[in-house]
Amino acid sequence: MLNEVADGVWVRQSEWVWSNSIVVRADAGLVLVDPGITGAELDRLADDVDRLGIPVVAGFSTHPHFDHLLWHPRFGDVPRYATAACAAVATEARERAQAMAVETAPDVPRDLVALVTPLPADGGPLPGELIEHDAHAVGHAAILLADRGVLIVGDMLSDVLIPLLDPRRDGQEEAYPAALDRLEEAARQADVLVPGHGAVARGPEVAARFATDRAYLEAVRRGEEPADERWGKRR
Repeated sequence: MLNEVADGVWVRQSEWVWSNSIVVRADAGLVLVDPGITGAELDRLADDVDRLGIPVVAGFSTHPHFDHLLWHPRFGDVPRYATAACAAVATEARERAQAMAVETAPDVPRDLVALVTPLPADGGPLPGELIEHDAHAVGHAAILLADRGVLIVGDMLSDVLIPLLDPRRDGQEEAYPAALDRLEEAARQADVLVPGHGAVARGPEVAARFATDRAYLEAVRRGEEPADERWGKRR
């Protein structure tokens, strides 16, 4: 079920890697951020959205990994946005994303995977401020809803997953801390942090997420085994 974590921001968590589907109320209607993960869960998310009685006007994918590129016919034939870099990667690698999606969730609507386009320069229907960075995946973006004190961060700052650097790109050791710097600056205007996987952080927990990830990255930089028990450590 949807849980309202702030005014006009709801989260529904999947059983698959604790993935969070996020629903944001915008001026014109609802924007669905990273909905997932199985076809059945997407259908139940659609039930929850129907109960809100507000139309879906758009979707948004925080980055081009398959579990963040999903959709369901019941959400409607509306624009699905991403950063320009994310949209380019998602389009180029659409067949691979489709294959990974159906391997993980055979009931997911395959034909709707990775159909994203670049977000307009004016932000379109997406409320708040977009924060694009180079950590974890090409074209990764966070959304700051400063008026509601919420920061949506995609696959960053999880309490269940370690920081996962993109192994296909050079410079991630520098890009990841730089992204944390930008997100931490944005978090000064938020007391709720919504990751792509895991529990929502509130109040002092927000700062603790940054400290935990920085400690992990620093240990890796020193060539040490991080003292971190989050899932995915050996991935």
